[in-house]
Amino acid sequence: MKKLKQILSNKNTVTLIAAVLIVVVLYFFYNWRVSQATSPIRVPYAVQEIAPRTEIKKEMIGYIEIPQSAMKGDVLTNENTQILGMYTTVNAKIPAGSLFYRSQVVRKEELPDSFLISIEDGYVPYNFDVNIKSTYGNSMYPGNYVDVYFKGIDDSGKLMIGKLIENVKILAVKDSAGRHVFESTTEDRTPSQIIFAVTNEIHLLLRKAEYIRNAEVILVPTNASLQENGEEIKINVTSETIKTYINDKSTEVDSNIENDTEDTTTDDTDDTTTE
Repeated sequence: MKKLKQILSNKNTVTLIAAVLIVVVLYFFYNWRVSQATSPIRVPYAVQEIAPRTEIKKEMIGYIEIPQSAMKGDVLTNENTQILGMYTTVNAKIPAGSLFYRSQVVRKEELPDSFLISIEDGYVPYNFDVNIKSTYGNSMYPGNYVDVYFKGIDDSGKLMIGKLIENVKILAVKDSAGRHVFESTTEDRTPSQIIFAVTNEIHLLLRKAEYIRNAEVILVPTNASLQENGEEIKINVTSETIKTYINDKSTEVDSNIENDTEDTTTDDTDDTTTE
């Protein structure tokens, strides 16, 4: 113990020991940093090209090991919490073989017009022109349900009005600039269009109704959303009389185009002309 005190009391010895310790620490720290930079890390990558506005699913993701030093930018490394179920942004196309980056993916609700992604198969979006009056003072919100009424003049000249379709769910309300009316709390936006989804048959029926002269299609709020109770509410055509009237006032165009090939073959063995 006395000898140790003598050694520590020697400034030159203490300085030498401190220098050796610093060198040892620096050596191990350097090797640790090199090991960290060169050690491979397992990261997810795209096994196929992923288009913009696409949900990223399990089968689109593979794994590759790369050195940590090769990870440039904000690379996503956790499949479950950062990638799976997310959507590519509107201007991001992820090439096959590419890593995933934070700027390329967003949650579904963060996509512009994300409601379009939620439209079921067999349904199409329908944009309906509105104003402050027809929306009952801007009181129709996304998620609300409306019934669709039709007003027209029948063939005898009498006023005809009734409910045509019921249980239509509003997907979005937009102003004339295409902005969502209710996304801003700092400015008043005037509704110009209500967007909902209907079947192809109903979509065609509504288009016909809007083009009939002296006719009007009207949206009326309903309390269907209050009666939903977790069950899917079906869209129904409620008046066959009005449906028949609308169809009688219009003609459907067959969209199937058949190319009839004419037989232009001529008989070369008979080239005489009869006058």
